[in-house]
Amino acid sequence: MNLRHSLELALPGVLIGAVAGAIAGGLTLLVGQPSGLVLAVPLAIFGGLYGTLLGKGFFRPGAFGPAGLYWMLAFPVARLIQESLTGLGMRDGVLLFLAYQALVSVGFAIGFIWMHERIMPHWLLRRAGDNPRAAALLDSYVQQARRISR
Repeated sequence: MNLRHSLELALPGVLIGAVAGAIAGGLTLLVGQPSGLVLAVPLAIFGGLYGTLLGKGFFRPGAFGPAGLYWMLAFPVARLIQESLTGLGMRDGVLLFLAYQALVSVGFAIGFIWMHERIMPHWLLRRAGDNPRAAALLDSYVQQARRISR
C-alpha cells in the first residue's frame, strides 16, 4: 500500500479526532482552563492510525471490541500528551490518571466508531476507483452490511 492510499484511509479518522479534540478544547476554554485544543492533534493522529489499521485488516467494520481496546490505549496517551503540554499536572499521579482516562475512553470509542462507521463508507465509495485498499475495505463494509441484513 503506498503512502497516498494510506493517507486516504486515514483521513476520516483524522477529521473525527481533530473535531472531537477541538470540541473538547472549546469546552475547557468555557470553564476557564488552559486551552484543551492540544488534544485535537493526538486524537487526530490516533484517529488516522485507526483508519490505516482498519485498511490493513487489523480491525473489521462493525466490530467494536478490538476498536474499543485500541482507544482504551490511545485515548489515555492522547490525554497524557494534552496534560503534559498544558502544564496542569496530575494531582493523583500518572497511574490513576491513566486508569481514569481508560475508563473514559470507552465513551469516546463508542462515539468515534459510530462516526467513523457513518463517514468511512461514503469516503470509500469516492476513493475505491483509484485506491485498491479503499476498494477492498469497501467490499468488507458491503459484506458486513449483507451479514447483518439477513
